[in-house]
Amino acid sequence: MKAVKEKIVTALTGNDAVAEAMRQVNPDVVAAYPITPQTELMHKFADYVADGDVKTEFVLVESEHSAMSAAVGASAAGARVMTATSANGLALMWEIVYIAASTRLPIVMGVVNRALSAPINIHCDHSDAMGARDTGWIQLFSENSQEAYDNAIQAVRIAEDRDVLLPVMNCLDGFILSHTLEPVELVPDKFVTDFIGEFQPVHNLLDTDNPTTFGALDFHDYYFEHKIPQIEAMKRAPGVIERVGAEFEKATGRAYGLLEKYHTDHAERIVIAMGSTCGTAKAVVDGLREKGEKVGLLKIRSFRPFPYVQVREALAGAKAVGVLDRAVSFGSQGGPLAIEVRSALYDNVKVPVKGYIYGLGGRDMPGEYVEQAFEELKGVAADSKSPDEIGFLGVRE
Repeated sequence: MKAVKEKIVTALTGNDAVAEAMRQVNPDVVAAYPITPQTELMHKFADYVADGDVKTEFVLVESEHSAMSAAVGASAAGARVMTATSANGLALMWEIVYIAASTRLPIVMGVVNRALSAPINIHCDHSDAMGARDTGWIQLFSENSQEAYDNAIQAVRIAEDRDVLLPVMNCLDGFILSHTLEPVELVPDKFVTDFIGEFQPVHNLLDTDNPTTFGALDFHDYYFEHKIPQIEAMKRAPGVIERVGAEFEKATGRAYGLLEKYHTDHAERIVIAMGSTCGTAKAVVDGLREKGEKVGLLKIRSFRPFPYVQVREALAGAKAVGVLDRAVSFGSQGGPLAIEVRSALYDNVKVPVKGYIYGLGGRDMPGEYVEQAFEELKGVAADSKSPDEIGFLGVRE
């Protein structure tokens, strides 16, 4: 893939950035239902459909359950399919997101992260995506609108790779990214067309010369065996994500892998986070390092598959680790990200880990809260033992 020489810089919200990537992908079918804060994403793509900028068949459905059902049917019939949702909409898709993954359909879905009810809340946290973490979908998280745009393009290649053939969630923080105007560097339409290539389905329901069964009844005699290829596909996904990211970097100069290490080399205290909070954490790291403190940030881009090997390597020299979760795993010893980090380190790297919950329901995450976590990690490092208590950042007393 040749380097992109033409730079197209424009101001876009996260929603519009993903919609622009979808226009360039020009999927065969999009099925969607509105839900805040995803609605503007599909409003923008609907404009492209109405103006004839894409050849997409835009299916307007009566619910998110129907949106994913239509996406599954279209993908099984050999179409390149995309959709988007948020929060309760993703929850309503619940039955069908499992079917999409287990049927090995490479659907790409923008997930504009939002808190789940009750109480009713339309603002950002990661409860929706974390609830879907074991559905069999690949999950990529974006720090800013640029990454949301780039991830939308790369997700198509990742999902459709013959070694993977799994659906992908492109996650971006609701309102914080979805409705915030930022400069985004676009790539030309032709680059996207060449980068993703023409979709070649492995099987499709409309191939009458080679009939295929999708979603048949599968009891204990074969169900277990049919799960193994799905497990193996997810195991192969990290290599594909890195390969696609390396090719994208070669063309655009923007690097993408499973995670990003920000000043983690020789850092004694490291914070781990996902999504827009990583931008805030980077600024805090820069400020503390100017004061001589050995701190760093480990940003997780791929939550599924989880990069446990790379996490171990990045944290091997740390004296204390703080994990920032924008979701709760009720009854567990920390949030979903903290649990994954502890699991990755267990019996491999001896470093104390403290889990923090922050930003639920869109609560702001200013730099002072990240600084608080780094300060508390001094005590964790001195004690050299993972604390049982979950920390909370930004909760009123």
